Amino acid sequence: MMGPISAAHRGRPVVIFFYPQDDSGGCVDENQEFSALAPEFDARGARVVGISPDDLDSHRAFRRKYGLAIPLAADPERLAIEAFGLWQLKKLYGREFMGLVRTSFIIDAEGRIGRVIRATRIKGHAAKMLAALDEMLGAR
Repeated sequence: MMGPISAAHRGRPVVIFFYPQDDSGGCVDENQEFSALAPEFDARGARVVGISPDDLDSHRAFRRKYGLAIPLAADPERLAIEAFGLWQLKKLYGREFMGLVRTSFIIDAEGRIGRVIRATRIKGHAAKMLAALDEMLGAR
């Protein structure tokens, strides 16, 4: 799955954010924040793509319900999620389970991973990614 994304966007940076589930509290907030900042990412020549284990039908409904401005990639088989090492053992309220670790990546214009940032706080994460992109672009 990542091959087509990186090949289609070669020559410009891509911000990829992995999130656990469409239409759940924190995931709604994160997607809305990335959508609100989409013009800022675009002004820097960067594409933003969200990826979750949900299928295309779920993504279509989620985008429509919240008017999201960014493309969402479906990964129900967790091919990209596992390739990036994000399907891990998690703990919540003393219960252990396997799940997606919310993490974002900036892929540079040559297709290399330039930044990896774990979303420790959902609110403000999109702005944090924009700042990291600015820092990365300024470092050239």
